[in-house]
Amino acid sequence: MPEPATTSLWGVFETEFAGPRDGNPHHDVTLDVVFACDGREVVVPGYHDGDGTYRVRHMPDRLGEWRYVTRCNRAELDGLRGDFFCGPAGPGAHGPVAVRDRFHFAHADGTRYFPFGTTCYAWTHQPLAMQQQTLATLAGAGFNKLRMGVFPKHYIYSENEPLHRMFELGPDGREDFDRPNHAAFRHLERQVAALMQIGIEADIILFHPYDRWGYCAMSEAQDLAYLRHVVARLCGYRNVWWSLANEYDFLLDVKPLPVWDRFCQRIREWDPYGHPMSIHNGEVSMKYDHRKDWITHVSVQDWDVKRTAEWRQEWGKPLVNDEMEYEGDIPRPWGNISARELVHRFWLTVVRGGYGGHGETYLQDDDLLWWAKGGMLRGESAPRIAFLRALVEEDVETGLTPLSEDGRWEFNRVSGARDGDYRLLYFGEHQPAHWAVGLPMDDGDYEIDLIDTWEMTVTRIGKAPLPLSPALRQRGGAMAGGSPEAAFGVRLPGKPWQAIRVRRGRVSDVVAKPIANSS
Repeated sequence: MPEPATTSLWGVFETEFAGPRDGNPHHDVTLDVVFACDGREVVVPGYHDGDGTYRVRHMPDRLGEWRYVTRCNRAELDGLRGDFFCGPAGPGAHGPVAVRDRFHFAHADGTRYFPFGTTCYAWTHQPLAMQQQTLATLAGAGFNKLRMGVFPKHYIYSENEPLHRMFELGPDGREDFDRPNHAAFRHLERQVAALMQIGIEADIILFHPYDRWGYCAMSEAQDLAYLRHVVARLCGYRNVWWSLANEYDFLLDVKPLPVWDRFCQRIREWDPYGHPMSIHNGEVSMKYDHRKDWITHVSVQDWDVKRTAEWRQEWGKPLVNDEMEYEGDIPRPWGNISARELVHRFWLTVVRGGYGGHGETYLQDDDLLWWAKGGMLRGESAPRIAFLRALVEEDVETGLTPLSEDGRWEFNRVSGARDGDYRLLYFGEHQPAHWAVGLPMDDGDYEIDLIDTWEMTVTRIGKAPLPLSPALRQRGGAMAGGSPEAAFGVRLPGKPWQAIRVRRGRVSDVVAKPIANSS
């Protein structure tokens, strides 16, 4: 007998079956495959991939022998059996991401995941050479999540014809929304797999309002058939996230709110792996009720990032501000903030307990803007966001909890967070020359570093032991009533965009000259 096929833990096992060609398999044939290993069963949807070929993709989450059997409403595809062996995970494969510790994320093997994302809405609809350039840029940019659409986008700076139509042309010369263009969807899945290979989560936007093809106005039956097809094609990839929509509220005239709930519920039924799922607002006032069971995390767009801690408490889930406005210079207020401002907003978001998303919108004669089409990054924020990511991943074990949740009123203005003994304070536009609030209450063995968030430097500084001077005590070194707020204070350079990192009992690799007035 031939040896069974093999795949790796959290890899992709794919198999195909020959089946009916008649009628419209997209609507007429329903195929599921039941995979079983060591008492665990996983029901995975299959799909028609053209010319009577049906496929299924399974992401095994247990080592050992897996067996499978098909279930189908057509006899020729029902009751087919097979098996394969799942070996150890490949290099860099930590499994799919899920919510962990209420406000944070981790991979299936326990490795923590801190989202630092960017946006290229229509990158898979550009010329192939530009798509390769996008992948090369992403491989070295420091982002680990990408927001991207299934459908092409028609909007300013994104008006070119897409690489593929998403559906086949009917007799009238228009796209037939009941017949997927398999070439287009095969290309989409190849690019999702390419992102997986370079360690980037693919945040798949399923609907958006920027459309000249009619995709956003399909019937609900067509929407559901399309959604099942996308889920069947992509759910076997460990790096997939589902975003129901970009700016769902701009589609409420054609997809009322109950429709979005039904979409979420059906995706939950079809996706056996429970990939992260969110829905993204347009207007600030139209945030979805993210407390609903099928939503795993909050995805918002809002420039007012100082409210991050407030939002995460309101919804009780991880908060990802996927669009806090973009670095660029286009004549739209959401797309012309400075690199310094975007970096500032990232720091505010992270140190207030959330996660952020980057975008870049610099005018180009050929309309090749990163946020729409990918290609090359031209701005200054990306390396500084990567610097912040490196700082977080170096020390944070669970996730950052805002100090404002400890009742520290000062941190409604100045941002601070903790993770066990680790503290990260960010002053932003504030420029204190001394600081003690939020520092540890005991005078232990602490390593204290000054971080310049723009220059990307880490400098060892000393601590100023209490008792502090009366002036410093009055200005934040002590709580009301005169008792010390911390066991020590620090002296700072008195300029904006600085942060302090406090770690207990560590020996750092950082070699830097202390600031001139440190003690």
